[in-house]
Amino acid sequence: MLIQNVRVIDPLTQTDKVTHVHIQNDRISDISSNIPNDPEVIDGTGLILCPGLVDVHVHFRDPGQTHKEDIQTGAQSAARGGYTHVLCMANTRPIIDTVERYQEVTQRMAKLPIHVYQAAAISVGFQGRELTDMVRLKEAGVRLFTDDGIPLRDEGFVKAAMQLASKLQVPLSFHEEDPHYIGYAGINEGRISRQLGFQGADRMAEIVMVERDINLAKETDAIINIQHISSKEAVELVRQAKKEGIHVHAEACPHHFTLNEEAVLQYQSLAKMNPPLREESDRLAIIEGLRDGTLDLIATDHAPHSAQEKQVALQKAPSGIIGLETAFALGYQELVLKGYLSLPALIEKMTLNPARLIGLEQGLQVGHEANFTLIDPNAKWKVDHFASRSSNSPFMGWELTGQIVATYARGKCVYRR
Repeated sequence: MLIQNVRVIDPLTQTDKVTHVHIQNDRISDISSNIPNDPEVIDGTGLILCPGLVDVHVHFRDPGQTHKEDIQTGAQSAARGGYTHVLCMANTRPIIDTVERYQEVTQRMAKLPIHVYQAAAISVGFQGRELTDMVRLKEAGVRLFTDDGIPLRDEGFVKAAMQLASKLQVPLSFHEEDPHYIGYAGINEGRISRQLGFQGADRMAEIVMVERDINLAKETDAIINIQHISSKEAVELVRQAKKEGIHVHAEACPHHFTLNEEAVLQYQSLAKMNPPLREESDRLAIIEGLRDGTLDLIATDHAPHSAQEKQVALQKAPSGIIGLETAFALGYQELVLKGYLSLPALIEKMTLNPARLIGLEQGLQVGHEANFTLIDPNAKWKVDHFASRSSNSPFMGWELTGQIVATYARGKCVYRR
């Protein structure tokens, strides 16, 4: 297959040029002005070709809650969003906290059309008391450990986890919400929650835990990832930590840089997530964190829930929205077109940086497996359906700019517009 006259953007090789890309035997055989003979030719004029997108924070609900999503529908949703590599969180039922459970799910993931990886829990049963067998789990292939969804409250336990992770040179990823500061989760404590008549999730829930874990990472020399940052104070804590050389990465979610707490009034439970949408000043701080490199990853926290689960009173509805299929367009529309990031910088935060967190080198290199995404940056499209099994998104009905044209994983087309 030959893709002609396409703009190739690859943060790994710092490439940004219009050229031709030749795929042969499921691998990239050439990226140059040469035009080899090939029976399959794609005209890439006006399109972007970049490494396949990478998400280090998704929930495919498999095993245990497959009425919301499973690894097959999750992979289809990812492919439609331009993703070739995703990492599933460990809060399944049962939790992925043993080598046996890890191997069972990864054996099924190996058969999927895209690369799907599985994180393992930091603590047995997400109880925050006993470390999982991180040594054996890493030997089995685990690339990242997390109790995502449940904050680790015991400082001594977290320090022990970081000390072991530092020796193993494996990252730990943290959900930073201290429940002491939370009334009803998923809604920011502030003007909107007061208008609705209940206590929400105060920003201090995030701030105190981010500060604690940055200090512990400094002490232990651990590699940590701060998940789905929502507050301006947490952005600043990460900024200062990076200046000190602490090994901290941090995620920004498309919903947090696109919406603020006002969205809850319009979208109700479809705008409810942990941590919550906060004030406009927080949204702008997240964008500035992306702009200056403080927040180095864009992750979706793709969290499917059934319509029945979301169609209840706001306080009772589960937190979380899906995000894989709208992530790139939201990043392009909200960050690139509005002048905050260049297109190569956006692609870096959605490919190279998350890949490096979990030990992958995601780039367009001759001889390597063909994992790439074709994008039409000028296409306008309406969000009117999802490949995901769930549709819990506040972006349903939105018109977005920047559309995934095709996704190729392992050299095969796994999605085409």
